[in-house]
Amino acid sequence: MSEHETYTKLIGLLEERGARFRIYEHAPEGATEAVSALRGNSVEQAAKCIVVMVKLGKKTKRYVLAVVPGDRRVDLGAVKALLGGSYAGFATPEVAERLARSVSGTILPFSFDEELTLVVDPALLEQPEIYFNAARLDRSLALVTEDYVAIAEPRVEPIAG
Repeated sequence: MSEHETYTKLIGLLEERGARFRIYEHAPEGATEAVSALRGNSVEQAAKCIVVMVKLGKKTKRYVLAVVPGDRRVDLGAVKALLGGSYAGFATPEVAERLARSVSGTILPFSFDEELTLVVDPALLEQPEIYFNAARLDRSLALVTEDYVAIAEPRVEPIAG
């Protein structure tokens, strides 16, 4: 799936579910702080999305789409403990992009892959709206948090450090 297909799928899902959102077009940017400045939102309102690989055994791995406020880091120890794993680390860019169906810097706070478990830190959900790149470096969304939770149905756990 190309990034434009993922973008189109997301917009279709949000429209179908009646979500309240705004689209921002901006210069191509994937870094959270820089793109937040382009959009005019605080970094705390940005959804930073990281694909984490957790080893559960010698041959068993699970992948988590960890979503934290833009001013925080993913606590790999917390993600590892959540799944009862023996190791947690960042997924390779190739694996992250395949599972997220978009390039690094544009990963959505939604999972469209059954191999990717969505986990969101509760601090992000305290914001009335969340902001994120929408599977494209030149497009972002502002999405009402209540609508995000209803549509994405994330597991909510403290995973930000």
